[in-house]
Amino acid sequence: MLTRRGFVKGAGLGLLGCTVARQRAFASPWGRPVGLQLYSVRAQLAKDYAGTLKQVGAIGYREVEAAGFYGHTPAQVKQAMADAQLKCVGGHYSYKDLAPNVDKIIAYHQELGCHYVICSFPSFRDVARVQGLSFAQQVRAFTVDDLRWTMEQLNKFGEKTKAAGLQLGYHNHTMEFAPQHGVVPFDAMIAAADPKLVTFELDCGWVKVGGGSAVDYLKRYPTRITLLHIKDFKPTDRPADVTNPPPPAELGRGTENYAPIFAAAKAANIKHYFVEQEGFDIPPMEALRIDYEYVNALKA
Repeated sequence: MLTRRGFVKGAGLGLLGCTVARQRAFASPWGRPVGLQLYSVRAQLAKDYAGTLKQVGAIGYREVEAAGFYGHTPAQVKQAMADAQLKCVGGHYSYKDLAPNVDKIIAYHQELGCHYVICSFPSFRDVARVQGLSFAQQVRAFTVDDLRWTMEQLNKFGEKTKAAGLQLGYHNHTMEFAPQHGVVPFDAMIAAADPKLVTFELDCGWVKVGGGSAVDYLKRYPTRITLLHIKDFKPTDRPADVTNPPPPAELGRGTENYAPIFAAAKAANIKHYFVEQEGFDIPPMEALRIDYEYVNALKA
């Protein structure tokens, strides 16, 4: 099974129930359709792409964000999404995959009609500095300078995506929130990013694991953050980060209270949000239904 470590390193019901889900699909807080980051069902998509999308759509999700397209052409993806009543609004790429393929990625997104190109993992100004290090060691080796440099490169890619009618963005994990010499890297990254070219996707679960507050960031940068990832984790007493995360949990069954986050998001510039679950200890579609119902029950 593809783990997040592997992804970022390589990157890569009955009729009545369905009817109710469709009716409620637009009843989410602040009037936005409920989205799903498809990394959540990566193992299922690899086995049955179209069938998995139909299961996601049957729950009530209406927007998705891709984490790979599993060898399918834009036309094939578009058809599978249409059959599942889904719209693919974004795709994730590590910097390692994005940098040498940005033109191909832009062309793919244009044909698919997928607006957001998201850099899901940064890189180093000097890659040779971390050669031979493990993934965990590399994550902990990121400096503020590395992350600023990543944003400088994304500004250049952002010129291309803007010219193509697309939007480039950056998605955080945990290392962006550990202060270095009095500087929080995420703040430095927002300062380095050109707001006309690069937007931000705030992963609220990773923010908390990293020691930050999603509410604080939404209030501090209401125009710079336009996308959210909604995830939860179980309590843990051990140190945790993206390389050693807490156990995943369904929304409402972990440590995060999303009511104040959604209230802050409603007052900010959030255009899309995506449920994401890092793993499951119950059947995945059952878990994703719990996540969906939690979101729809919130009153922001």
